[in-house]
Amino acid sequence: MPAPHNQFKARLKTGETQFGLWVASGDPSVAELAASAGFDWLVIDGEHGPNGLRDVLAQLRAVGERTQAVVRARDDNRALLKQLLDIGAQTILIPMIETGEQAREAVRSVNYPPVGVRGVGAALARASRYGAEADYLATANDEICLLVQVESRAALAGLDDILAVEGIDGVFIGPADLAADMGHLGNPGAPEVDAAIRDTLTRIMESGKAAGILTSDRALAQSYADMGVAFLAVGSDIGVLRSGLTALRGAFEKAL
Repeated sequence: MPAPHNQFKARLKTGETQFGLWVASGDPSVAELAASAGFDWLVIDGEHGPNGLRDVLAQLRAVGERTQAVVRARDDNRALLKQLLDIGAQTILIPMIETGEQAREAVRSVNYPPVGVRGVGAALARASRYGAEADYLATANDEICLLVQVESRAALAGLDDILAVEGIDGVFIGPADLAADMGHLGNPGAPEVDAAIRDTLTRIMESGKAAGILTSDRALAQSYADMGVAFLAVGSDIGVLRSGLTALRGAFEKAL
């Protein structure tokens, strides 16, 4: 049997917007609940969420085939990326990419030779159903989806080089870090930042690669969808839980 079909990767090529949710709580039950809510994809956040390798594994199992899982790695550490792939992640988001060279090394990290340098341990890996998928090694590269995150002025300066790298399927803009680097800490809606974001999204899409971003502002999310953003996260588990609890408490504020 070949590697599992990566539906998220396939849909990036259709031009439709896939709507997603950030999952940062580190809890498999929350991931399972989010997976049943109908989102096209979920991010299991290993950069800012309290997620180690076994936490990610538990959430991948909880999500199952209910939706498509995107795993955000802590960084571009090659050994960690290999482990994430071996436990079954097929779509990887790597933060803080600033140069074409970094992007090329990321491509090498997630692909088996001769395309890359991913270590071969498929017989021991969940990704191959512990060796049951006999054609896994021959087909794995085709089903890996690599997303890189640009979130600094240096990354925007190096964007053309990043976009030219073969094997990058999509480029995700990190608005919070970009705003901070541009001198607008905590204010990604600043006009200067908004202009940079929209220009960058346009450049990504014009290159033929998929563009992605996260925002919990519904009007802003709709405007990004109207632009043609391919993978759009519209909130987080933490944000939804907090806003729901706050609204519930507010509804009974006088009684409480």
